[in-house]
This record gives sequence, C-alpha cells and structure tokens, in this order.
Amino acid sequence: MSKARRYRCTTCEHIYDPALGDPDTGIPPGTAFEDLPDDWMCPDCMSPKSSFEPLDD
Repeated sequence: MSKARRYRCTTCEHIYDPALGDPDTGIPPGTAFEDLPDDWMCPDCMSPKSSFEPLDD
C-alpha cells in the first residue's frame, strides 16, 4: 500500500498531511486529501481546497 500524498497550500505553504488529518476541523488521521469535503479550507489562511497542489515526496 502506497503512502497517501501530502498537499501544499499555494497561498501560505501549509502542508496537509493525511497521516495527521486536520483535527481542528474534525478530519481524522488517515483521511486522504481527495476525501476531504469540497468546502474544506486551509486551516492557516482559509484558502479553498482548490488552492492546494500535490507534493512529490
């Protein structure tokens, strides 16, 4: 099984790591970026999900 890909906010450089999730907004660890709700926003700058790009880990 491959490791889930991390994503970076192009506005503020916040990294969404699926291994950590986003506990402050109720996203549990293990949630892939693709499985985040469409209205999820960057927890640091409130940019939309569409502002994130995949990282090549």
